[in-house]
Amino acid sequence: MKKLPHTFLASLLVFSILLSISSCNKSKAADSIVTKDKSEIIKPKPIPEKKVVPIDTVDYNKRMLALANNDTTGRWPAKTPYPLAGAILPYNRIIAYYGNLYSKRMGILGELPRKEMLKKLQSEVAKWQAADSTVKAIPALHYIAITAQGAPGKDNLHRMRMPFKQIDTILKWAKPIDALVFLDVQVGHSNVKDEVTTLESYLKLPNVHLGIDPEFSLKHGEIPGSKIGTFTSDDINDAIDILANLVRKNNLTPKVLIVHRFTQGMITNYKNIKKVPEVQVVMNMDGFGDKILKKSTYKSYIFREPVQFTGFKLFYKNDIKKNWTMYTPEELVKFTPKPIYIQYQ
Repeated sequence: MKKLPHTFLASLLVFSILLSISSCNKSKAADSIVTKDKSEIIKPKPIPEKKVVPIDTVDYNKRMLALANNDTTGRWPAKTPYPLAGAILPYNRIIAYYGNLYSKRMGILGELPRKEMLKKLQSEVAKWQAADSTVKAIPALHYIAITAQGAPGKDNLHRMRMPFKQIDTILKWAKPIDALVFLDVQVGHSNVKDEVTTLESYLKLPNVHLGIDPEFSLKHGEIPGSKIGTFTSDDINDAIDILANLVRKNNLTPKVLIVHRFTQGMITNYKNIKKVPEVQVVMNMDGFGDKILKKSTYKSYIFREPVQFTGFKLFYKNDIKKNWTMYTPEELVKFTPKPIYIQYQ
């Protein structure tokens, strides 16, 4: 168990420790059309390119102000460039189920059978849609593709890369309900750049996005789970650079990057995190405990250090211990700023 710094409350907060774990080249006809007498060459008419309609900046600004929820401090909405056309946020609120298929303890994704899990997820999406009809609620499967390990493993990096066949399974599960897919990375003793690069073949798919977890980034040889890890802005920027490059090379709409956080030290130099049109960054409040402590954590580390968008994690089991109650959608949409990414574990 870890103690979460809290100026108002000295109670303990238990954190989730997860030890057990196309671009299609548009080719135009290159051959010329030859007339019957072959004396003159007629070039084919060029195929008109599909126009990319830029975002409506007035509408975007209006939506971002709505998410800021009457913030009076000047922090929100965060100052960032406009995204490329086709951006998911702030036009949608993502409702994600998190977990790993090897473990029932790592989250609802993996705990329940597929049909039951998808039905429950769709039910949560409907609740969020009812709570805030101004933003479309959409489902997502957030799969831990690289997990931190207590054992060093053959490469001595304290992380395990899941087999690609499991990612393929998640993609198949997502398709019938038109869900987004997030691949989550716990680097252990490795680094963001090396681990995220192994997932590029999936990240270049239009519906696949990324999550990175500093909790399990141990830079000084500690065993994952023995202490809370950390990411610098450089670590996060490595992920942003990879995603932005994939977007540009494959003519994709912007990627969403989820960054987990529940302590001050988990993220350093937040002001240096890149803001680019190709990537939308969500800082996700990832601690569990009673409502007062979770709200204080959100205010301390998410509200006070704005990056771009915010998220909030809910735990079906750990948020209801000790007679606690889990936040409802109606309660969370009153937060400043309103979280646009909701994760259930």
